[in-house]
Order: sequence, then C-alpha cells, then structure tokens
Amino acid sequence: MSSVEHPIIAAGLAGVSGRTARAENRFGVDYRRCAAALPSLPCRIIDVHAHINGEQAALIYREVARAYGIEHVFTQVRITDAPTVKRVLGDFVSFIAFPQFRTDDKRKAMTSGYLEDIQQFRDVYNAKMIKLWNAPRMYEVFPGEAGKDLIAFDSPWRVEHAKLAQQLGMGIMVHVADPDIWFATKYKDAATYGMKRDHYPPLERMIDRFTGPWLAAHMGGWPEDLDFLDGLLTRHANLCLDTSATKWVVRELSRHPRGRVFDFFSKWQGRILFGSDIVTIDDHLAPKPAEVMNKHPMADLADSPQAAFDLYASRYLALRLMFETDYDGESPIADPDLKMVNPSLAEALPAPRIRGLQLPADQLRVLYGGACEQLFGGPPVRGGSHPTSHK
Repeated sequence: MSSVEHPIIAAGLAGVSGRTARAENRFGVDYRRCAAALPSLPCRIIDVHAHINGEQAALIYREVARAYGIEHVFTQVRITDAPTVKRVLGDFVSFIAFPQFRTDDKRKAMTSGYLEDIQQFRDVYNAKMIKLWNAPRMYEVFPGEAGKDLIAFDSPWRVEHAKLAQQLGMGIMVHVADPDIWFATKYKDAATYGMKRDHYPPLERMIDRFTGPWLAAHMGGWPEDLDFLDGLLTRHANLCLDTSATKWVVRELSRHPRGRVFDFFSKWQGRILFGSDIVTIDDHLAPKPAEVMNKHPMADLADSPQAAFDLYASRYLALRLMFETDYDGESPIADPDLKMVNPSLAEALPAPRIRGLQLPADQLRVLYGGACEQLFGGPPVRGGSHPTSHK
C-alpha cells in the first residue's frame, strides 16, 4: 500500500483537488478530513511542549488542536507575550517559564533576567516548569569565555535557575544536544560544539543534585539511541522524556525496528509525555518580503492562514499516525535534514518513513495525558488514569 492509499491519507485527499505540494503538506491533503479519519481517542491529549505565540496564530492553532483531540497545551513564550496568549486561549493553556532569547541583551536574558522571568511566570501564571535550553548553538551565541558561566547545565547561572525553580516547586524542562545528523554536519567541529555525548554529564549531575521532576525534550535529545535513553532513565528516577520535535522524533523512532520502539514505550510507560514542539507566530499568516530584518527564524514556514493551519496540523497528524495506527509510509512533512547528509537527493520535498506503533489504549491514556497530570497537573483527561510511578 502506498502512503496515499492508507485510509487516513486517502480520506484527506477525498474531494480535494488543485493543492500544490508544500513542505508542511506533501500529499496535498485536507488535514481536517485526516483528523476525522483517525482512530477514536481513548482520552483527550495534553501537549506538554509547544511554542504558541501570536493572537491570530493562536486562534488557528486552537482550531487545529480541537480537530486533533488536544485538550490542553503547555507553551513556552516570552513573558511579554504571555498576556496575549492567555487572553486568547484562557484555561486551554499553561505556561513554561522561558528566557527572552530574542532580546538585544542576550546575556542578561539568560542570567539575571531569567531569574526575574521565572519568578514572574510563577507569580502571575502559576507556571509549573522552567525551560533550560542548551542546544549546541549556545556556543555560537556565547563563544569562548562568554559562555563559561551559563552554557553547561551545571554552570553557575544554570544552578541559580534550578535553585529558584526548586524553591518555587517547579519542574525543569531541558533541551540537550540535537539530532545526530546535525552533529555530523553543522556541529562537526568538536572543538567548538563538543561530541554529542559530552553534553550529557553536566545534565546528569544536575538531575542528581536537584531531585524534583525533570523533563528532557525531544526524546531526551537522542531518539537515535534507545539503549542510551534506557540507561539515562534507569539512572535517574526523577527524569521523564517528551516526544516533541515532530520531524526529528518520527524520523528517528521509525528507523528502529517497530518491536524495539514498542517495547521501549511499554517499559517506560509513565515516563514519556506527549509533546509536539509546534511553533505558532502571526508571521505565518502572510508572505514576508525577503528584505525584512530581525524576523522570527521560523517566519518562512507558512505564508497564509491555510498554510499555518496545515503547518500546525501536520505535526499532530504525524505523531498520531505513529502512535495509534498501522501506517507505514512517507511522512506528510518534508524533512530538509535528509539533504544535509545526502545532498544528492533529487526529490524537492524529501521525507522519511513513519512506522505506526499501534499502542494499546491503556498506554495511550498515559502517554497522552496521565503522565503529565501526575507530574505537573493539568485538566482531567477523559478516560485517563495515572501511570504507575517509577520513582
């Protein structure tokens, strides 16, 4: 069966004509029709990892979320953008304290300024988590001596952020490392970025030092190596993972034998939370002139309300295809990382394989909501149950 012959993709193509293939919609489907064709959910879904910004984009996202069974979302925004998102989404949204990356004074934003933001997110929005972002790109933002006290997870400023979070009763989400493909290409200068494995010891020291809940985004930064993740979760009972960074996670999990991934999710039930990493911004709603300066780094991913809807919906479709169905075919989302390691790829919109796991209903209840509720609270999930504790 080809990808477009699968019943869910075929349903999205029914009655649709004239759509041009785009990165966010390679098959030209109606994502609303695809959503309606997905299996009935045993529960509603909490998305623990998103970046919902923009008044109009947030409204489009809310429509997507309703179509795909999302009941609640945890979003990472700048403190200055939080009032708008809260006004638009109300109780549908919870906030994760997040530094103001795009300010001119990036050092203050990542040091003392972030302490102020953490306190305000907790006081005003009752945020349950902070985010410590430690992608290798930090070495570009703060080269050499400039980053010594704030890049490594156990550096002095990170320790201060973690101390405040623990005092306030907040968990800690982390971004550690990046895809293997990136370490083989854009990060191949190990003298600057380190080897991928070098990024983990400082994190593990912090997880041991601060005993509250930790959530490692993007399958702990290493969906390529389930054995490594087994060890990481075994060593740290207060650590959980989320499934965000949809393109990366579906690509790499689908490269493993299906049985290996199924067993991993079964073994760590209650320690893996559903997340998408969807980014919404109002810049997605209209074309941007090429000369526009200081635009959002993801501004070019969509250029109309329909393209924005498809961009956000594509992530939920890909994840639900993988977790719930027998789908075995190409991703609906183009993945430019494939050309980083194989520049000779002729296809304009290359995509990896998605291999469906068909997780049983009891596991979906935990993955989609129960684990998040137990760790960080959230709205009741219809039909949900709390996972068995691994602590």
